[in-house]
Amino acid sequence: MSTSFKALERAPRDSRRPLAEVLAAVNFNADGLIPAIAQQHDSGEVLMMAWMNREALDATLRTGRVCYWSRSRGKLWRKGESSGQQQHLKAAALDCDGDTLLLQVDQTGPACHSGRRSCFYVALEGDEARISSDPLIDPDTLYAKG
Repeated sequence: MSTSFKALERAPRDSRRPLAEVLAAVNFNADGLIPAIAQQHDSGEVLMMAWMNREALDATLRTGRVCYWSRSRGKLWRKGESSGQQQHLKAAALDCDGDTLLLQVDQTGPACHSGRRSCFYVALEGDEARISSDPLIDPDTLYAKG
């Protein structure tokens, strides 16, 4: 844990630090990435987890439109650029170690590439895995080239 985040442990409520100072102390992994959990701001529903690099984090904070780093494509991607199902940032917070982000978002439609509202639809129950939700939109329709 960085000394900056260690110092925040004892900071009183509503104390302030410069954003640049805190972002400089973010604990990105060896690949320069940090996990970002997206949660619907008004319902608390956990929608998805994706990765951000510093550029994606800066773009998200600057524009209010959530941007991630695609490990498979090796480039930035703005949620909804191919599906139209965007995420608009309502609030962002770092965890106590500075190595995980929680994004409070306003999600339009499904967050998951499967067409489901949430990516967390495989419930692990006893000795089975159960699909806990239906797609809102067929994935072939969701990503159809228009």
